[in-house]
Amino acid sequence: MVARHGATSWSKGGRHTGSTDVPLEDEGRRQATEIGHRLGGHDFARVLVSPMSRARETCALAGFGGSAEVCDDLFEWDYGAYEGRTTQEIRAGRPDWSLWRDGVVDGETLAEVSRRADRVVALVRSSAGDVLAFAHGHLLRVVCARWLDLAPSEAARFVLDPGAVGVLGWEHEVAVVIRWNDANEDPLG
Repeated sequence: MVARHGATSWSKGGRHTGSTDVPLEDEGRRQATEIGHRLGGHDFARVLVSPMSRARETCALAGFGGSAEVCDDLFEWDYGAYEGRTTQEIRAGRPDWSLWRDGVVDGETLAEVSRRADRVVALVRSSAGDVLAFAHGHLLRVVCARWLDLAPSEAARFVLDPGAVGVLGWEHEVAVVIRWNDANEDPLG
């Protein structure tokens, strides 16, 4: 299972937020608490969390901070020169720009993000029992694509809002998405 951190001023403004440690807003803290209400009764064999404070605070407010392991591979995409900029601002200079097709200037490539996502998928698959990972929108979208053995660029098709969760699992021997971008009710129920 994956959980995107709660809302920040930058996520609400559509700003690419990789290495800038933007704190949760009140809405983000509420979303984090709601994740805890929804998942609190489930016993996870492992809880992983990005090292960024917005993910760690979401994890803690959801009630999983005491058992969480910081996982550097869950760090958000390094947006380089596009850090803090919106898609609209980037497209002012590059009208047809797409993160998934064109990448970023002076930052991490999609292939590099995908290698980290592949390590996360391998870690989850090697764990005995259910795993919960708290991280960031674009990175978790790549994790989803790689879970499904899709090209990393297919992550463009998996929107994940702040405070939303996704359930990745199995149907027999096939990796599947059970739920995605779910901000309502118990996603395991």
